[in-house]
Order: sequence, then C-alpha cells, then structure tokens
Amino acid sequence: MEQRTQFARLGLFDAKVPRYTSYPTAPQFAGGVDTQRFAEWISSIPEHGDISLYLHVPFCRRLCWFCACRTQGTATASPVEAYVDTLLLELALLKRHLPRGVRLSRLHWGGGTPTLLSPDLMRRLMDAVFDVAPMAPGGEFSVEIDPKEIDAERLDVLAAGGMNRASIGVQDFDPEIQEVIGRRQGFDLTRQTVDMIRDRGIASLNADILFGLPHQTRARMTETVQKLLSFAPDRVALYGYAHVPWMAKRQQMIPADALPTPQERLDLFDVARRLFVWDGYTQIGIDHFATAGDGLAIAQKTGGLRRNFQGYTDDRSDVLIGLGASSISRFPQGFAQNASGTSDYTTAIRAGRFATKRGHAFVGDDLLRARLIEAVMCDFRIDAAEILRDFAITRARLFGMFNDVNARFEHLLEITEDGLFIPPSVRPLTRMIARGFDAYDLSKAGHSSAI
Repeated sequence: MEQRTQFARLGLFDAKVPRYTSYPTAPQFAGGVDTQRFAEWISSIPEHGDISLYLHVPFCRRLCWFCACRTQGTATASPVEAYVDTLLLELALLKRHLPRGVRLSRLHWGGGTPTLLSPDLMRRLMDAVFDVAPMAPGGEFSVEIDPKEIDAERLDVLAAGGMNRASIGVQDFDPEIQEVIGRRQGFDLTRQTVDMIRDRGIASLNADILFGLPHQTRARMTETVQKLLSFAPDRVALYGYAHVPWMAKRQQMIPADALPTPQERLDLFDVARRLFVWDGYTQIGIDHFATAGDGLAIAQKTGGLRRNFQGYTDDRSDVLIGLGASSISRFPQGFAQNASGTSDYTTAIRAGRFATKRGHAFVGDDLLRARLIEAVMCDFRIDAAEILRDFAITRARLFGMFNDVNARFEHLLEITEDGLFIPPSVRPLTRMIARGFDAYDLSKAGHSSAI
C-alpha cells in the first residue's frame, strides 16, 4: 500500500507518456524529411550490409474497436489487390536506389491483416521482396496472423516462402470482453491456428495480449494467460490497452465506464506478469516475456536488446525501411514516414516517387538521448562507460542528467560510479523515467497511460 501511495504521489496513475518505440517520438516528426532525402539515406546504406524491411498492409475484414492502428475495413478483394500492386511498384523503386549486395536481417509483414492477402498475392509480394534483397543467414521472416483470416493454403504459401516466425493477436479470450472490444476470436479457433502453424515446421511463435480492457478482472486475466500458456509461445507481448478515442474514433464504441482504473491496470499487469514468470518466462523490458532460448532473452543477457516500432527486438541492423501507407523508416541519419492515407501514398508511388511525407533528421543530442532512453526501456540501467565511450558528453554532464532525473522520482533510482539503475520495485515508473531524458515538448501529443 505504501508503494502504491508513492506511485500515486509521483503521478504514475495520471501520467500520459510515450511508449518510446522511437526517439524523438512520431508526434515530433515534421515536414523536413522529403522524398529526396529519403532516397539519399537509402543510397547511403553500405554495400553488402544488412537491413530490416517492414511491409504494412492496412486492411482488415472487420475493424476491431480497441485498435488504434491505421487500418481500414474492406469487404471485397479489389482494394487489397490494388494496394499490393502499389507495394510492388514501391519495392521496384526501392531496388533502384538500394546499394549492391544488401540483405534482409528481418522481414516483417504487419497491419492491419496481412493474411487477408490471397495466396497468389502473397506469392507475388514475396517474389518481389526477395528480388530486392535476399534473406541474410539467420534472418527472420515474421508475419502477423489473424486466426479468423487464415487457412491451410495461405499458411503453405508463407511457409514455403520462408516465414519462420508467426505472430498471433489474442488480446483476451473472455467472450464478454471480446464482444465489447469488437474482437470475436474463440480459443478453439486460435488453438487450431497454432496447430496449423506448427504442423508446417514454424516453431517460433509470439502472441499479443492486452491488459486494461473493459470488464477485465484478475480472474479473467488469469484465465486468459493460462489458456495462452497452453500454446507454449516463445514470446508474449503484454501491452496496456491505450484508450485514445480522440485519435482512434472507433474506440468510441468501447464503454469507458467499464475500463479498469489505473490502479486496477497495474494489478492486472502484475497478475499476468507473475503467471508468465512462474511458468518459466523471462521478463523482457517493460511488457514482453520470452522463453530462455528465444532471441529476446538471449539479447537481454548479452546487452543486445533494442527497441523499434514493433517493440523489443534483437535485430542489430541500423536501418529499418518501412513500405506501405503510414510506414516509418529508421536510418542512422533519422526517421522518414510515408503518407498516412492510402490514396496519398498510392498517388505518390504510382507517379514514380517515394511517398515520404514527414520525418525527423537527427540534430543536437538526439542520438545521445535516444540511447539513454533505449537503455532505460531495455535494460533498466544506463552504463556510464558505454555512453562516455560512444558520445561526446562529459562525465559531469552525464551524471548531472542522472541526478536531475533521480530527483524527480524522490531518489528511488540507484546511481553509482557505473551509472544509473532502476530497482525492480520502481520499474512500473520506467516510461516516466525515460520521459525524464526526453528534451522535446510532449504537451500537445496524445500519449497513452503510463501504466
């Protein structure tokens, strides 16, 4: 109780802060990054280097009310077919600018619902991707799979194309909660999908669930986690539901009066966390869990854990190129984002130019602060020796930053000669602590609850 009182005093239950999948965060992107600069950044990739590639498919058969992603519903195949044709043109454009010998360390299809694609569209898209760049040895090809929108034929195509990690959205197995969030997906259907995936030799499976949904209780969360554990996923993302109806209009369908309080959200997270840990999973950062042999667990042990727009990753590539409407790319020089609207994106690509609409070129101490925030989010510690080695900052200024942040949190953090450390009991405050190293004004951005 005393700790909860302290958390309340520090503002945990009222704060709205970024998830810090990038720094600066996407609301800070502006119009300074255009198609020419994006093309220059692509051309500057070293020959024979490794990159990550993300393909965004912003279509769903039926929109889930809880989702805040940029997606659109479609009852017919024609918009999806036209969109894939545009993606193929974008891939061809990328190929013309990409240096020789580049390989893919990671390939991810996200959405939306990428498994909405027909088998033929999947083949065409995979052929085009691998015509641009082959997978690197040990590379990972992952696809977000909707159990309601997948079948044996499409899974056969994905497996034959090299998919070696599948990602399934679960959110919650309780029928009442599914009804309220517009996501009807029974346990048996999900179990069948998992079995089909593993029958095709795809051993790596990760799943997403949410806490903070309407009508969630400790008992319901326990039941959902136990059902999920019966699938033995390698990796689980336990995200907090972000209720942002001013940004995602469809969330107005969700009864706000049925949402758990911030204090109850913390309880729900802790219930799920304990169950995963008791079942042998390692907690990764603030909201992921992984088995001992999973790449995230290995990366956490070896100091290689990183953070990007998909959350936590063990990918060490410096370049992530996003294709499709609204996709974001990251380069050593900065971020670039495609036009969000499908029509604007399509118009640009079909005119023979990239669809870059906005972004951010790193300036000042952006890279320093990005690394400080990433270290906090990934490792719960900042290694002073690493920062002093890699950045032009004095020890006095670095420790001054540590002390300033610590003072905001009643000196709950530990500062030693080696750097800054967040004790386990304080880790619910991690995103707020990361905010302490953010130099940008976040007052106009509609961020989600800190817990």
